[in-house]
Amino acid sequence: MRSLRAIDETGSPKSLNCDKFPENCPFCRERMEPELVQSFLDTTRRQESLQVIFRCPRRECGRIFIGYYSGEYRFPTDYRFVCFRPIKFLEKKFSEIIEEISKNFVIIYNQAYLSEQSGLTVICGAGYRKALEFLIKDYLIFKKPKTAKKVKAEFLGTVIVNRVNNKSLKEVAKRAVWLGNDEIHYERIWIDKDVVDLKKAIEIVVDWINADRSAEEFLKSMPEKSK
Repeated sequence: MRSLRAIDETGSPKSLNCDKFPENCPFCRERMEPELVQSFLDTTRRQESLQVIFRCPRRECGRIFIGYYSGEYRFPTDYRFVCFRPIKFLEKKFSEIIEEISKNFVIIYNQAYLSEQSGLTVICGAGYRKALEFLIKDYLIFKKPKTAKKVKAEFLGTVIVNRVNNKSLKEVAKRAVWLGNDEIHYERIWIDKDVVDLKKAIEIVVDWINADRSAEEFLKSMPEKSK
């Protein structure tokens, strides 16, 4: 926990704690120990009731941003981080192969990524789960266009079990679906896993598709000579 003093709505100073300060500047993205400029507290609210003004200490940046924290002013006076604003949003770049196979995946993934950067960590997982479905189904349709109608109609889990041939990829994709389902269902099954693990699984699927497609193109460009 980090200790600080905040000015409440009456102008009186209050001593309290918040769970964390930023480790990376939301503008330049560099690791830093922020300068604390001022803190303000609204004791009548719980949601985003603490607002902390920070400044990036790096000479190349020096930008001002605000950390929002939620909590209730009582003992213990602990506040939980919600988000930073404003923020310079990053966009995840994907290879030309992925762009060609599933533009919708790229769009959906980056919308989920934007929501995650905005502090909307409760809903971003559902977006990543949707992105995963588009990626896998679009790739299978890309490989076998005649199966498009059936692939689109099937549940993602069924598609993976019945149509993904690579054993390792099949197992990773199955687990990605499990993690994605945890993000949209009422109760979590994999309580020791979160969105970070879901994104890792998606990254593995992306890497495999890149490798698989690159291998196909390479072999096509260099056919085996007839003896």
